[in-house]
Amino acid sequence: MDFRGLDLNLLVAFDALMEERNVTRAAARAAVSQPAMSAALSRLRTHFADPLFIRSAAGLLPTARAKEIGLHVAKALNELTNLLVTDEQFSPQNRIMSFTLGMSEYPMMVLLPSIMKAINQQAPGVTIHVQAYVDRDEAVAMLDSGKIDLVIGIPPTQAENRILSTPLFSDEFVTLVRSDSEAARSGMTLDRYLSMSHILVSPEGNHYGQVDERLREMGLTRELRLTLPTMSAVAKVVQQTNYIATVLKRSVLVSETDGSIVMLSPPLDMPEIPVHLFWHRRSNDSSAQQWLRKLICAQSSELM
Repeated sequence: MDFRGLDLNLLVAFDALMEERNVTRAAARAAVSQPAMSAALSRLRTHFADPLFIRSAAGLLPTARAKEIGLHVAKALNELTNLLVTDEQFSPQNRIMSFTLGMSEYPMMVLLPSIMKAINQQAPGVTIHVQAYVDRDEAVAMLDSGKIDLVIGIPPTQAENRILSTPLFSDEFVTLVRSDSEAARSGMTLDRYLSMSHILVSPEGNHYGQVDERLREMGLTRELRLTLPTMSAVAKVVQQTNYIATVLKRSVLVSETDGSIVMLSPPLDMPEIPVHLFWHRRSNDSSAQQWLRKLICAQSSELM
């Protein structure tokens, strides 16, 4: 292949010379003869108008120009290898690639750390970019547009044939109260629950949540005193006030809390919340995505 007057095979020769610092060994590495490697070096010098490698007692020493382009050449060859490799040759340990995951705060808290631990161990060349989203249906649009590769979150409001999914785990609601409160000492009744001041965590900025929907079905309401977009301040606020918060249990378990807060079962029947992994049908057969999906499922199975 010719690119602006440069045979891309010469870049393979250059990379071998950078690694071996010896024409004979570089030729063996690139699977060409020694004269062919010498000829490649001559052509590289002409193209870049630089000696590139200087002979010394320690072998070939790269010039400043060679060092400048060396990292770019290595990266380009890695990316080409990733592009051309067949499914049968896929090996995450030797791949340099990146994925973009769509996640809300909850899976970032609960699942992302273990995902990254596994990636660090199995595929140190993989980079993960996390794209936050608020509305669950927004995640579908992001998959459609290709902005993200996978989504970890609550199922969208409407199923779409082009969006594939698999369940990861589910979580239950708990109510956070101060350990010195009457509710902690005597138990949380529905009357006590409704008499207390509540915190709502709503990334969407709503002034109601699933608890309010359930209470509405029962013909009841609660007194909201604080709405927050994230979980980060909930525990501290509960510690400093007589407010309570009904949130997903695993988000509390992974948070830094002390003995001043306890978890109680809310005094109303709340559904468990499912967390799924989603991807676009066009990516279903991608060997790289299949590997990442399998890794995510393996990490989530420890939460079940």
